[in-house]
Amino acid sequence: MDKEMCNISKRLVDEEEVVEVEEEEEEDDQSERELSNRIFSVDSAEEEEMDEKEKMLNIANLDEPIGGGGGGGWANDDCDEDLDNVNFFHRVNSDQIIYQTKKRKLKLIGKYVMGDLLGEGSYGKVKEMLDTVTLCRRAVKILKQRRLRRIPNGEQNVQSEIKLLKKLKHKNVISLVDVLYNEEKQKMYLIMEFCVGSLQGMLESTPKKKFPLFQAHNYFTQLIDGLEYLHSMRVIHKDLKPGNLLLTLEGDLKISDLGVAETIDLFAEDDTCHNGQGSPAFQPPEIANGLESFPGFKVDIWSAGVTLYNLTTGLYPFEGDNIYRLYENIGKGEFTIPEDIENPLRDLLLGMLRKEPEERLNLQEIRQHPWFGRKPPRNSYEVAVPPMAGDQLHNMTVLPYLRDHFYDDDYEDVEDGDYSTTAGNAAATRTADTVAGAEHDEYDEDDDGVRYYTERDLNEERRKIDEEHKNGGSAQMNNYHHQHQHCTKRRWKKPISCITVKRLPGCKQS
Repeated sequence: MDKEMCNISKRLVDEEEVVEVEEEEEEDDQSERELSNRIFSVDSAEEEEMDEKEKMLNIANLDEPIGGGGGGGWANDDCDEDLDNVNFFHRVNSDQIIYQTKKRKLKLIGKYVMGDLLGEGSYGKVKEMLDTVTLCRRAVKILKQRRLRRIPNGEQNVQSEIKLLKKLKHKNVISLVDVLYNEEKQKMYLIMEFCVGSLQGMLESTPKKKFPLFQAHNYFTQLIDGLEYLHSMRVIHKDLKPGNLLLTLEGDLKISDLGVAETIDLFAEDDTCHNGQGSPAFQPPEIANGLESFPGFKVDIWSAGVTLYNLTTGLYPFEGDNIYRLYENIGKGEFTIPEDIENPLRDLLLGMLRKEPEERLNLQEIRQHPWFGRKPPRNSYEVAVPPMAGDQLHNMTVLPYLRDHFYDDDYEDVEDGDYSTTAGNAAATRTADTVAGAEHDEYDEDDDGVRYYTERDLNEERRKIDEEHKNGGSAQMNNYHHQHQHCTKRRWKKPISCITVKRLPGCKQS
């Protein structure tokens, strides 16, 4: 009898434990559903009512079977079936997708205001800057110490370039204005003169990849002026090429990138060097053949000769499938000059590209050469600097950041005649005028003064702009100038880059 009572009590205890485990599992399922509902919830009245009904069902019928018997299912099973049929994402039509003009964030580094990206190299990025004190345009080279450590001799080359640029000052050598450090972000900012482009970019923008002779003569004479100054300061560049020759807005040539340059000791007997680190296609035969020592000044003479060959012919005197074939051809010193290159330019190229360094022309002999002293006739068009991001005039990229920071987002001063815009920007500008008047009730401005435009409106305006261009948009643009010549406030044309979804009254769950 006692044994039977013990067995009955054990079974009761086990049944209570099973019930407790089931209750804990039900509570865990309920918490998981509440968490998923919070994550995938949609802010609409219908979903809130559905969530409230679901909670009431779960609370009232947590442990009660449907129908009061053991054969029926649980209330949560029906709720799970209902949740399977619920779509937590609602469809958004194209007319409810709106485009918001992204506000440019003003970034200040010391006394300099940061602009747009100008280019990027192996060492870092180059951006435009504005000096807030002198109001001069500058270019900044942003270097990260973490990135420099990955480059062989990266940190040493940067420190050497900074040391050289601080003591060099010439019209045809890039000037270092300031050096800033950010210890927290481990960044270094080299503020330099502003240049609009390089000779390499200009060559690539032309079909024949070369300059007219009068234009190449102008750049070459400036190159020799800058190179003569570097050699007078006992500095050997070692990496002269069109990519390292920059141009200012005034057309002045600037020798840049002195990272691998070497300074000859003041008490050294001659200009002997022991290592070469320049671009392979511009290296002389003595470096290609692996000589341990060679005259440094003649290395720059050879590189200047290859540069002149490239500017006037659009080709390279030595080429190869790989660097080994290239160095093999350079070491032989055999090359041909196109037939359209006549004397005295042909004679100058042959003198600068002689295989033996001792026979190569020096700077004084180059200055006395007939082609150097006589400018070729201007018989063709001059190659222009390619536009920067579609801007033919190379306008300052810092100004939009200043406008967004100090002035209203919707109304800005526009200079007379500044209507050269793309179809997309023109459509956005036209939309700001037409939609604000015709559909102001539907698309109202927010409290922060930002106006929204739907995709349908923008597409309609782009279509109108395309039709205007096809049907003589110039006449309509002149009429537009005449109608708005007394307006001093215009809407500023902003790039459309940020996509958001605006909650409209007609937006419902699908």
